[in-house]
Amino acid sequence: MGVAENIILQKDIRNISKLKDHLNDNFLTDAASEVVVRKGVVLIATGFYISYANASETDGPAGSISLGRALKDIGFDVKYVTDEWSFSILEGISGKEDEIIKFPVDNHENSKKFASKLIEKFSPSLSISIERASLMGDGTYRNWKGEDVSKYNAKIDYLFNFSKFSIGIGDGGNEIGMGNLNREIKKVEGLPDNPAVTKVSNLIISSCSNWGAYGLVAEISSILNKNLLISVDDAKELITKSVDLGAVEGMSGDSIYAVDGRNLDEDSICLTQLHEYLERN
Repeated sequence: MGVAENIILQKDIRNISKLKDHLNDNFLTDAASEVVVRKGVVLIATGFYISYANASETDGPAGSISLGRALKDIGFDVKYVTDEWSFSILEGISGKEDEIIKFPVDNHENSKKFASKLIEKFSPSLSISIERASLMGDGTYRNWKGEDVSKYNAKIDYLFNFSKFSIGIGDGGNEIGMGNLNREIKKVEGLPDNPAVTKVSNLIISSCSNWGAYGLVAEISSILNKNLLISVDDAKELITKSVDLGAVEGMSGDSIYAVDGRNLDEDSICLTQLHEYLERN
């Protein structure tokens, strides 16, 4: 397992790291190598709704913006995609010039049509999902309790079904991209019995999806010999601002400055170590 992969899989609280044996040791490098040769429009999808808190969670948006900034820096045209539940958060933490597409919460047929029109309009060179709920095998969205939360999820999965190349980043087994390891996820204690079905070209697993996004930026940086990583302070600011805009910490559902049970300092461990990793290389 590569250095960056180990960094983003540390402090695993869900057993997601048990899936690493089913991926290439350098899965971050694999994804980064594909990204750097696909200059053009990139669609970055995020936003995970926590039904018991009636709000979106802090994991996902910060990683999406940090990745988007890095990709813009190397010449990509970045578009963000989310639904009504996370739109204001993404709008509030993105730049004024950034385009955010609101994918409607609708039935399967209309969702397919909307996704198809986006692909036709933008002809994206790649689509990336960061902590975005995936469809289950029965065509619904379900949280970790098994509750049907379909009414809170736009079917952004169809963008990935139609995309030529895609990357999925997740930490729990029920996100877009985890369909790649559907059978393996069912065998891991702590991960869903009814996991994601939506697949991607390259899957990135991490202890926190923001960390997966940071890891991808780190490996893109390594390939291009240019540190594109967001600073620790900037990452903290994105998370703090997300909460001020209505986001919650996903595990508790509380309006606190934290991500997946980790306060801002604990959450910074990953970014700090990735910066150190790039300095050594």
